[in-house]
Amino acid sequence: MSRTAEKAREQDDEDDFYDCKETLEPPDRSQDTEAETGQEEEQGDRLQEEEEEEKHGDRLQEEKQGDRLQEEEQGDRLQQEEKQGDRLQEEEKQGDRLQQEEKQGDRLQEEEKQDNRLQEEEKQGDRLQQEEKQGDRLQEDSDSEMKEENGRGVEFDDEYLREAELELTEEEKESRRQQSLTLKEKGNSQFKAGGWLEAELSYTESLVLCPVCFSRERAVLFSNRAAARLHMDLKDQAIADCSRAIELNPDYVRALLRRAELYEQTDKLDEALEDYQKVLDRDPNHSGARRACMRLPQQIQERNEKLKEEMMSKLKDLGNMILRPFGLSTNNFQVNQDSDSGSYSVNFIQSPNNR
Repeated sequence: MSRTAEKAREQDDEDDFYDCKETLEPPDRSQDTEAETGQEEEQGDRLQEEEEEEKHGDRLQEEKQGDRLQEEEQGDRLQQEEKQGDRLQEEEKQGDRLQQEEKQGDRLQEEEKQDNRLQEEEKQGDRLQQEEKQGDRLQEDSDSEMKEENGRGVEFDDEYLREAELELTEEEKESRRQQSLTLKEKGNSQFKAGGWLEAELSYTESLVLCPVCFSRERAVLFSNRAAARLHMDLKDQAIADCSRAIELNPDYVRALLRRAELYEQTDKLDEALEDYQKVLDRDPNHSGARRACMRLPQQIQERNEKLKEEMMSKLKDLGNMILRPFGLSTNNFQVNQDSDSGSYSVNFIQSPNNR
């Protein structure tokens, strides 16, 4: 029971107590009963009101508690959503980092592939250079062993070039001539700098470009290439180039003189003397050709005598080998030359040691 109801009951008891003192008459029981009934009804109403108030208060508390629970649940949901949002942001950042790392990894892989390709290309380039150098050495070795006619080769087949140039206009021919002259000047610079191989290649390229109709220009190119090959000790090929130059320009003194010198260096003295004589025919004041024409006849004679002696010595050895089984030798035979006719006679000598 609530305190309000207890206080009301105590107050009624006091009122009844004082009322008893004031009146000596016995109380009217019916009135008391009615009063008690009214009081009980009032008290019941108050109790109902109190109960309703309590229920209302309980409902309010429950509602407040429900609101708090809802707020707490909503707060928890918000916190969870915030945490989830943070996790999503972190995952997005991590995803971005992974994408960046993947992109960086792809770039690194691409750079590695590119580096590998570059290294492979460098290796391949080195191999090609080595093969080219080896090919050049093999070509030089092969060229040095070739004969004069093989040295001339067919790299500049005039008939083929002439047919190929039929479709060229005069302007195109002149343009190719100018390009050829540019390459010739390049070769001259390389020749002066001591680059014999580079000069030879430049002269060769110039010959490819120079039209056949420009015979004098081609003669100069052949002669220049012969000079480069002479320094490379490719004497047979140099002689072949000089011969091509002379075919294109028979009065080309420099080519004649260069071929004469090459003939002399290769012990082809008769051919050298002939070329020196041609030089003197075209330039009588050429001192070098004149000295060569005075020097070479004696050298040719000495060479011929030496060759004759070598030949006679070989024939004597051969004769001794044949006559030895018969107890004879070439000393048993005397060869005499007739001074008038130049013919030879052979006389047999029985005992050559007794003479």
